[in-house]
Amino acid sequence: MTSTTNVPFDQPVRPPRRPGARTSLSDGLAGHRNALGVLRLVLASAVIFSHAFPTGGWGEDPSKGWTRGQETIGGFAVVGFFAISGYLIAKSGASSDILQFLWRRALRIFPAFWAVLCVGAFVVGPIAWRMSGHGLREYIGSGPIMYVFQNADLTIRQWGVYDIFATTTPYGETVGYSVFNGSLWTLALEWGCYLLVAAFLVLGVLRHARWIVPAVAGVFWILSIVFSVAPQVVGMVAPTLADPNKIKLTLVFLIGASLAVYSRKVPLNDLLGVGAGLVVVVTLLVGGWVQLGYPAFAYFILWLAARLPKRIQWIGAKNDYSYGMYVYGFLVQQFTAFLGWHLLGYWPWVGLTILVTAACAWLSWHGIEKRAMALKDRGPGRGLDWLAPRRGSDAVGPSSGRPVPSNVDSPTAKDTAS
Repeated sequence: MTSTTNVPFDQPVRPPRRPGARTSLSDGLAGHRNALGVLRLVLASAVIFSHAFPTGGWGEDPSKGWTRGQETIGGFAVVGFFAISGYLIAKSGASSDILQFLWRRALRIFPAFWAVLCVGAFVVGPIAWRMSGHGLREYIGSGPIMYVFQNADLTIRQWGVYDIFATTTPYGETVGYSVFNGSLWTLALEWGCYLLVAAFLVLGVLRHARWIVPAVAGVFWILSIVFSVAPQVVGMVAPTLADPNKIKLTLVFLIGASLAVYSRKVPLNDLLGVGAGLVVVVTLLVGGWVQLGYPAFAYFILWLAARLPKRIQWIGAKNDYSYGMYVYGFLVQQFTAFLGWHLLGYWPWVGLTILVTAACAWLSWHGIEKRAMALKDRGPGRGLDWLAPRRGSDAVGPSSGRPVPSNVDSPTAKDTAS
């Protein structure tokens, strides 16, 4: 999930902290004084390293064996993305009305997503089709168009076009059908989490009943336990939650959101941070990663964002390439594997794919994402008052929306999500 960027609201002026006062998570992550941008780039790159194993023909990511089958490096990175996103999106929701919130979230996620669908269908697809010995006239038809429209709402219903990559890439040979971009499935779950925050906003939870956020997180925590013991029970009682990823990723998102709504009370403590990191390592190696590791990891990654050296905090603070790295990584790997680059070996190929993906992310940010976010305060971005006629001099300012409630911090860091 940036100069014209992603800080949607001004940070309120606060009195200086008293000497000896406890530092909170909110203090540590205020404004751009954090390394969230760096961490998200690292997480996006980790997904590429993880996916290189199946897309390059080296089988499953071996890290899954190291964690007793609990997680891969790529899955670990996605959990980190959702924890950070939960924190930032809850902050955004706390200081906006429902129209502003949905408008800004849609601007952040949909334009770049639609662009990567079009790049797959109308750039990569025709090139691969022609290089496979087919005529371009044969490619033109419902296949590429349906690929875009079937997936346009973030739910991936069509993974590829015709049989492209099905027999010409290691991953296609493994799954037996065409796949352009195997990473995009998480975005529908992320949008679902955004809608959950939108419901909190409409119901006044973020302003008047913050305790409901960790309470809902507790419900998903219990569901994760039930699913681990008797997965069929969850499917029978709540069919929409039959997918374990929906339970787990919503859980870690809500943990991040819980840390956000209580960020002024959550201490930023180095002993807690190191301890949380140890819990993450132990649960990955021994067990209990979801139930114990998720809360520890959510705190650890936010603590790390506050504690990493200031000299690297500029990375990703102005230009956020992490979303582009994530949505283009798999597509680049599939296409370069089709070209045979994976035959160079794991490390050379991963290095090349990261360079190509970084170029795509640069183009995505400067050509689409940044331009879309420049519209965040226009039209619906002005809030519900934009829908109603102004009422003289007592009308609310164009981009004010609701005032920031006194018991919740205003958005910190970047109002983006991957």
